[in-house]
Amino acid sequence: MNVFWQEIKANTKALIIWSICMVLLVASGMAKYTAYSAGGAGSEAIKSLPESVRALLGINDFDVTMMAGFFAMLFLYIELALAIHAVLLGSGIIAKEERDKTTEFLLVKPLSRASIITAKLCAALVNILILNTITFVASDFFTKQFNDGKAITSELLTFFFSLLLVQLLFVTLGAFFAATLHNPKSSGSLAVGVLLLSFFIGKITDLTSNLDVLNVLSPFKYFDYALMVQGDRLDVLTVALTFAASVLLTVGTYVFYRKRDMSV
Repeated sequence: MNVFWQEIKANTKALIIWSICMVLLVASGMAKYTAYSAGGAGSEAIKSLPESVRALLGINDFDVTMMAGFFAMLFLYIELALAIHAVLLGSGIIAKEERDKTTEFLLVKPLSRASIITAKLCAALVNILILNTITFVASDFFTKQFNDGKAITSELLTFFFSLLLVQLLFVTLGAFFAATLHNPKSSGSLAVGVLLLSFFIGKITDLTSNLDVLNVLSPFKYFDYALMVQGDRLDVLTVALTFAASVLLTVGTYVFYRKRDMSV
């Protein structure tokens, strides 16, 4: 069995668990929509919140009584969850042989380190694509169920394409840390730490426009939810730069992994 299929098989159980959790997250979140739509109790509660709290919750720029606006509020947590999955997957899929002391079983294969990295990253890409697609399908289904059959599919496609770019950025970030850090066990925790720091930076900049320059450090702020709710397209330059950052991290992963002194 080649490295790609080994990684697909090894991550199948985790992918199933994550998929179930994401479907449940979307379902439970959308079930609350009736409390916000048509001026429900939830809508009144949101209006009574201080502006700073609304900003921290990510609901300061759109109408949560409308399905697209409500989904944007829920999407904040969907994006965070899938980003965590991506960064853990990226670091784990590269570092697991050193972490589990099974490096010799990988290196005895008649494969170059570059081909090993390629197979592992392709397997990681398949995993994030599947999880993104499952979450999108669940979101499309439940938004229709709780919106009297009215679809917001075009807005959802924009949301989930932006999410795929964020996933791609974090999966390559995790892989980069795993390839560069001397201690493979620390790559996952460091990668998650960087992810959470970037998330909190995004929350801080929500509180004051004076710190908007820091948004470059937070992939969670690269794409504007409010514009997506309005049906606007993603900014082409932002898409290109996000993809370019992922490519640079991938190149760095190849470079450092090929030079790495593998522990056994």
